[in-house]
Amino acid sequence: MAKKRKKKKVKNHLIPTLIIVSSLFITIICKNNIFGFIILVFGLLNGWYAGLGKWYNYFFGAIFSLLNSYVSFKAHLYGIAWLSTLLYFPLQIQGLLDWHKQKDKNNNITIRSFNTKISVLMTICCFAGSISLGFLLAKIPNQNLAFLDATSNAINICAIILLNLRFRESWWILLGNNIADLTIWIINTINNIPNSMVMLIVSIGHLILNIFGLVKWEKNKKTKGKLKS
Repeated sequence: MAKKRKKKKVKNHLIPTLIIVSSLFITIICKNNIFGFIILVFGLLNGWYAGLGKWYNYFFGAIFSLLNSYVSFKAHLYGIAWLSTLLYFPLQIQGLLDWHKQKDKNNNITIRSFNTKISVLMTICCFAGSISLGFLLAKIPNQNLAFLDATSNAINICAIILLNLRFRESWWILLGNNIADLTIWIINTINNIPNSMVMLIVSIGHLILNIFGLVKWEKNKKTKGKLKS
């Protein structure tokens, strides 16, 4: 048992170390500045610790939201830029506070699941939010990729709220957001928008980490129904 715990502890420290080292390597190769390095580290650590169900994922998420806002504003993605500051950042703080309240005496959180009513509601919210926000963003001068920007935001808002509420289906919704994000940053990278390559790498990293989070939460729901926070 002690050997198993030690192995798990080494694994939990190894991945964050690899994230930091690989982020530094990518920053040097892509000739980015320290800002790009910080975006990579905070974005990927947020995804990793969220998959593990650790409360401190929200610390990295809060910082990444502000950094993402700045990069998106420069790329004329005003939906992501404003919502990252005015909504995603506060949601990270709210998630941090609420996560602590929901822990039991063993520091475990209970994983929840959708019912049919919530599934239909989330589908309607994502679709209606994407269309409505897309039309609004399209009216802003210099707005880039209005409907992709809107789709990413609508899906992401639903996913973050559901993750804060500890629903395992939030990971499936996050995968939808990954597809929108990857499309956005591939297009911007092709168009040589500043820091787009860094955001594209973060998006690829988030896709991989979200698949990990999905598998872990699904597995724990079927067995213990809890995660160590």
